Amino acid sequence: MNAKDPINVTKITITESRDAREGREAREQRMYGCTVADLREAIEGSITFKFSGAAMCAMSLMSDAQEEIAHGMSEHARQTLNRAKWVVSTYLMKD
Repeated sequence: MNAKDPINVTKITITESRDAREGREAREQRMYGCTVADLREAIEGSITFKFSGAAMCAMSLMSDAQEEIAHGMSEHARQTLNRAKWVVSTYLMKD
């Protein structure tokens, strides 16, 4: 097969997309402790989000981070704060 073969090009594109997705998901796991898709599902499915809104979700996450810090769970606290920042930037900041 040569480089212009459509089957070969498609295979390369699919492989690159999968590699990019896997890299993104690994980065998200390091930052948030979950993927953004999982985070969005958890936030939007929460009772706090439905009845009190995104700001209360962010404040709740920050309270969770304070507790994690108090118990020496600094890595969890870092990820929890990143989740709170994601909520603020995704749902509360306007262009």
